[in-house]
Amino acid sequence: MKKLYFLLFISCTLLSLQSSAQQDPQYTQYMYNPQTINPAYAGSRDATTFALLLRTQWVNFDGAPRTGTFSANTPLGALENMGLGLSIVSETIGPAVNTNVNVDYAYHIYTNDVNRLSFGIKAGIDLLDVDFSKLQIADPGDPRFQNNIDNKLQPQIGAGVFYYSDDYYIGLSSPNFLSTKHFDESNIENTQITSVASESVHYFLSAGYVLKINEDLKFKPATLVKAVSGAPLQWDVSANFLYNEKLTLGLAYRWSAAMSAMAGFQVSEGMFIGVGYDYQTTDIETYSDGSYEVMLRYDIFKKPERVLTPRFF
Repeated sequence: MKKLYFLLFISCTLLSLQSSAQQDPQYTQYMYNPQTINPAYAGSRDATTFALLLRTQWVNFDGAPRTGTFSANTPLGALENMGLGLSIVSETIGPAVNTNVNVDYAYHIYTNDVNRLSFGIKAGIDLLDVDFSKLQIADPGDPRFQNNIDNKLQPQIGAGVFYYSDDYYIGLSSPNFLSTKHFDESNIENTQITSVASESVHYFLSAGYVLKINEDLKFKPATLVKAVSGAPLQWDVSANFLYNEKLTLGLAYRWSAAMSAMAGFQVSEGMFIGVGYDYQTTDIETYSDGSYEVMLRYDIFKKPERVLTPRFF
């Protein structure tokens, strides 16, 4: 229980910090797909893992975010102390489509018989397209909206650390250290007009703990804190229950933003399916019908004992 109190203390401490502009996609089922934000997770499951997550945010709200995420990772090396992964994230918001493709590498160190400390790096590209014709522009002749942003390419470099065992984890990461700007500028009547889409550095703290209540029931609280310059700190807390190593049910709260419900089922030894629903606690719920998420994770186990006791994260 001391580990659980420690993780909650860290989350509450970070809440006191001021923070920043949210641009990276958000997920309700973040505890099942941490590779997209933390490359140190790659190879930690002792299995070759494929994960697909689709999210539709603020249903019936014009221009609302839609996100698709694919990730794959596997342990490497004779001692399986390394991990290699691929993560692809594509998000559409209004007229903009932002896609990033990254390769993840992690190195795992045993600190004792059960605990491991992992260091990871992430490198890839970020691609931005903006089609201004999809906007309802009051003045169609406005020169600021005449030139679309097409295939603006930027490099992406990130890193993370991940400390874990079979029943708890804590991670700190930044998926992209580069603060970049996509821009298109032209000179009209000696006036410089610039359309700018900027990306700020994001920081993530994640933590979770698995508590065995009895032979059939496990309880896992988890948290995710996101900080980025220019927007309020985002803090998610969740509570999931796993019954008979098959059925998962949970609730979550995103600070001053949403309440969520989650359900998942271990279809087979390697396949897990999960769904999530967000009810916005802000005025935006008046104009939308919530947010929905569905995910599929498939493990190809290399160690038979993992099949008997599939890890909760």
